[in-house]
Amino acid sequence: MKAYLSLGSNHGDRRGRLLRSLDAIAVLPRTRLLRASSIYQTRAVGVRGQRDHFNCCAELETSLSPMGLLVALKRIEAAAGRRPGPRWGARPLDVDILFYGRIRVDGPFLTIPHPRALERRFVLVPLCELVPRWSPPAYPRRSVACWLERLSPERQPVRRV
Repeated sequence: MKAYLSLGSNHGDRRGRLLRSLDAIAVLPRTRLLRASSIYQTRAVGVRGQRDHFNCCAELETSLSPMGLLVALKRIEAAAGRRPGPRWGARPLDVDILFYGRIRVDGPFLTIPHPRALERRFVLVPLCELVPRWSPPAYPRRSVACWLERLSPERQPVRRV
C-alpha cells in the first residue's frame, strides 16, 4: 500500500534529524521508501517563540498495517529524542501518517487521513512536490495542487532550505 508521511523538526539538528529519519524509514520491515521531497522551512504552529520547523514529505510502499506503521514511526521519533510534551511544543522529530492508500482510520490513537493535512502549507508544499495531481481520499476531484492553491502563502510562508 502506498502511504504518505509528513516529517518535521524544530529542535537541534533539524536537517540531520529529517535525513536520519528518512534513512530509518527506508529500512523498516516490509516497507520501501519511494522518494522524499525537498526540505522546507516554516514557522512553528500553535506556540510562539519556537524555532522554525524544517519539514518534508515522504512517499512509501508498505505492507505494514496502519497501526503497525504508526508504532514503527513512534519508535523512530523516540530514537530521535522525542519525549511527551505540550501539544505543538518544540520537538526533535514529528512524523505523521497523512494518507495510507485510500484507507480511512478513525481511532483513539490514529486518524487517517490526517485531519489537518489539507489545511497546512507546510504539508501541502512538499506533498505537492511529490504528487501534485494525486487526489486525497474522499476528494476524488480535487488534487493536492488544488488544495495548496486555496491556502495563503502570506499567512503560511514556506521556503525551500
